[in-house]
Amino acid sequence: MKALVYEGPREMNLRQLVDPEPLEDEVLIRVAYSGICGSELSGFLGHNALRKPPMVFGHEFSGTIEALGARVVRNGLHVGAHVTANPLVTCGECRYCLSGRQQLCPSRQLLSAALPGSNAELVKIPARFVYPLPSGMPLRRGALVEPVACGVRVAELAAPKPGERAVVAGMGPIGLFALQALKLHGVTDLYAIDLSPERLEIAESLGAIPIMPNSTSDVAAEVRRLTGGGADIAVDAVGASVTRRQCIDFTAPGGRVIVTGLHEAESSLQVNTMIRSEISLLGSFAYSAVTFEKALAYLAHGWVELDEWIEEAPLEAGAAWFDQLIAKPGKTAKVLLVP
Repeated sequence: MKALVYEGPREMNLRQLVDPEPLEDEVLIRVAYSGICGSELSGFLGHNALRKPPMVFGHEFSGTIEALGARVVRNGLHVGAHVTANPLVTCGECRYCLSGRQQLCPSRQLLSAALPGSNAELVKIPARFVYPLPSGMPLRRGALVEPVACGVRVAELAAPKPGERAVVAGMGPIGLFALQALKLHGVTDLYAIDLSPERLEIAESLGAIPIMPNSTSDVAAEVRRLTGGGADIAVDAVGASVTRRQCIDFTAPGGRVIVTGLHEAESSLQVNTMIRSEISLLGSFAYSAVTFEKALAYLAHGWVELDEWIEEAPLEAGAAWFDQLIAKPGKTAKVLLVP
């Protein structure tokens, strides 16, 4: 099969690899679409310790079942079925898995990090992580379930109450999906922060009030002015020290800050401010099986979308798109590679 292989910082090449063979409990999927994730952009730059070369990236995908392992018997799973998959492979036996918090499984393995990913013609994964797409759901939309699940998890942790105000910093795919998930959870007073006017246009079309930082403005002061005292919910979908600190600065007393961006491993935070204002800080890493299924339902019903801002590209153009998304993404919110 052909596959896009990460071979070092800013080095990604199309290679011919041996076709994977499914074990008795696995499903082999012919990939239709494979999304480029923000965490993989940092991996491409060599900034992610989990992604070591050589590695096939890709964990947001959809496709058609090519083959089934000998012991796979599940309704909806058959050769030719249109499917997506939860790429977070967990043990199913630890206390986290048994309590429905699979994303915290200490032995979890992610496609595109610990396991070969979907930037290839074929990918294999245990059958219990494979989900048939609802009837009529396009394969292109099925490739969005994983990033939508990340956004839904942000909204679950934020636990919005009626009348609360939410601000999301960073209008990459996760930030845009978190905006929509918060809206579905009842937030009507939504604000979006980004340095890109094109990304802010997308956020505004999704119902958010845009806030553009500039060299002369105090972002926190502007947010407090617009929200009438500060945000009840602040989401950092960037992962930089400056945006994490800004989110704390513009959160109202008693509010919640959800950090989900992974760009920088460590940040110095104004902890005394959090103590005195009783601000809660919560990390949002991934999603449980239930959250993944919720995201699939949201997409099936058309409650979440980014269709207008998705770019399709052949697998051969993958390395160039990694470079472009780092340099200047513009109005392209998500790139789906087509093997």
